[in-house]
Amino acid sequence: MIVFLRLLSVLTLLAFGHAASARSDGPAPGTPQQISALAAQIQSLGRDVDPEEALRAARVTYEYTYQLAQEYQITDGPLIHNTKVNMGTRPRGLCWHWAQDIEARLKAENFATLELHRAVANSFNLRLEHSTAVISRKGDDFQQGIVLDPWRKGGVLFWSPTLEDRRYTWMLREDVFKRKRAERLRRRSTAGNKRSGQLQNGHK
Repeated sequence: MIVFLRLLSVLTLLAFGHAASARSDGPAPGTPQQISALAAQIQSLGRDVDPEEALRAARVTYEYTYQLAQEYQITDGPLIHNTKVNMGTRPRGLCWHWAQDIEARLKAENFATLELHRAVANSFNLRLEHSTAVISRKGDDFQQGIVLDPWRKGGVLFWSPTLEDRRYTWMLREDVFKRKRAERLRRRSTAGNKRSGQLQNGHK
């Protein structure tokens, strides 16, 4: 099985190698214009959002995305990089790595008027499941926030209001975890009932 998975990874690299343009120098950092645009979007979340916090959140997100791209050694599109991480030739850079690290870095800013969330899409299909960080006004639901997703463009920050993200339908990570726990308990209960029935039938 391990040999098969490694072979599959190599074939994936070959298949996507020509379609994705490798970047030997990695993704470019965010520009002042991009930072200003994200800051304006964050500011628009509500009149009580501190303008300084909105600008700081935007700047930190872009700067940390660039820093992580260097640390993750991003030189390819996301699918190829995922394969490299799974093969052990890159340290990190799966979608949940980005989400986890971006969320932790922004939380370290201790914003008073902004709040961080984690969201998951495609949670019913493990192979397509995707994670992201979301920033919102303090007290708002994540659906009223802004998706911060550096993974989908290979280390280049993508952001969008959660409900306007046309590629993914997001769910709160805690809700996804609750559903998965309930499903596991259901499966265990069903398996236990089947074993119990088999034992009872065996003693008849």
